[in-house]
This record gives sequence, structure tokens and C-alpha cells, in this order.
Amino acid sequence: MPGSVRATGLPPWFLPVPRVVSLQLDGRTVVVTGAGRGQGAAGARMLVEAGARVIATDLAVDMPAELAVMSSPSAGAMLYRQLDVSDASGWSDLAHWIQFQGWQVDGLVNNAGITQRSRLLDASAADLQRVYEVNVAGALLGIQALAPLMVSGSSIVNVGSVAGLTAHYPVAYTASKWAYRGLSQVAAMELGPRGIRVNTVHPGFIETPMTASAKAEFRQATMAETPLARTGSVEEVAGVVLFFLSPLSSFVTGAEIPVDGGQSGHGGAMSVSDAMR
Repeated sequence: MPGSVRATGLPPWFLPVPRVVSLQLDGRTVVVTGAGRGQGAAGARMLVEAGARVIATDLAVDMPAELAVMSSPSAGAMLYRQLDVSDASGWSDLAHWIQFQGWQVDGLVNNAGITQRSRLLDASAADLQRVYEVNVAGALLGIQALAPLMVSGSSIVNVGSVAGLTAHYPVAYTASKWAYRGLSQVAAMELGPRGIRVNTVHPGFIETPMTASAKAEFRQATMAETPLARTGSVEEVAGVVLFFLSPLSSFVTGAEIPVDGGQSGHGGAMSVSDAMR
């Protein structure tokens, strides 16, 4: 038959792509934690511009200014809910509120996180516990609360860190990000049969309000270990998050993408750790 796959000389299992798959998220409901500023705010804005109904969450009672100002008109919507990710009751309240609206959850972006700057021999159990409560347990609670509201085709994106790929200072933060990777892999394995994908983004040095005060020595050490020799932008992280939420990644789960300019492939981050002392 003219125009058939066999007529092209390609093997019979090689089928043409029937349509162009889009990055648009029209009509999808996505929850983003830690969305008050920086990476979280940029991600929330980009998702709205892609057409999603975004439920942005953070500790502040009122919607932060970075969320209130959109860079361009969009087809999506930005909603805001106060949430402490380490509080199970807060997650339960959010899930019930979403159900009351009559919505399902199509995406969850676990972006909230904190750090604690104690070195190995100075860190206390309390330091480690608090960081784990937010960085690891916070994501676990979110998955437990919202996965029941998801259907096949939904996506969870966990925002990790280059610290979870290398030996990095400080100890509590680094340990939490390594644990985060394990959580993501188990979630991908257990939720996969339900058609729910779980993937992880690992940002490197990204220009945010939090990193704006970084010491010059730290910046220099980071640039020396980054093949692209520059810092990243919040939009570059948000773009990978959007990819994981979109149909373009429909057969991707359990994946980890560093957004670090190649730093994690440099062979470690010991000089960066030294510069952070």
C-alpha cells in the first residue's frame, strides 16, 4: 500500500508518531509545594502558562508576591493554599479541599525543602530530624495524601539536589537528599502499576533569593566544577519539571535528571564543600 510503513523499508514494528505531543497541561490540576519564591514560584508560573490549574502552597498565609504577578496572560489558573509539608493534617485538609472542588490531581511537585548548616561532627539528632521532616517526610506525606486522587497518566516530580548525587556539605541536607532519591524510586515502583509516574529533578547552583548571599569563594568553587561554567536559572529547572508533568514523558518513570551544568558528572563536590565552611 502506498505510504504504508512497510513500503518505506522500515521494520514492521516501527510506526510513525501519529501526532505531535505537546508540553501543554490544559485543564490539569497540579499541586506545587514550596512555591512562595525561587524555584517553586518559577515552576508554578510556568505551569500556569502551560495551561494548568496550579495549587501553589507555602508557609505564608497569603499568596506571595512572586505568585501574584504573572509574566504573561495564560489559559491556566493560580490558586494558593497555606501548607506546612511536615504536617500530615495539613495535607489531609488540602486533599479534602481538592475533592470538595470536584477535581482530581494530575500532578504533584514536591519542591519544599530546608537546610541546616551543621558539619558532620557538630550536627545534632535534632538538626537531622527537622531537615528530614520537611525534605523527606514532607514529600512522603504529600504522595500519601494526593496519590489516591490521581488517575493513570498522573505525574509526581520530586525536586532533589546535586547534593543528593555527590558528597556535599552540610550533612543533614545531603543525607536527606540521598534519602529522597530512595523515596522517589520506591514511589515509582509502587505507583507504576497504577499508571502514576514518579521522577526526580536535581538542581545544581541556581540563582534564587536563597543563593543570592552565597560567598564568593563558594561561587568560584562551583564554577570550577561546572563544565558549563555558569549558574542556572529557575526557569531552566522549571522547564524540566514541565517536561516530567507533560505527555512528552509518558513512558518515563524512576528517572533522575540533573539540572546542574554538568557539576554532578565532574566527580564530586569536595572543593565546593570546603568553600561553604
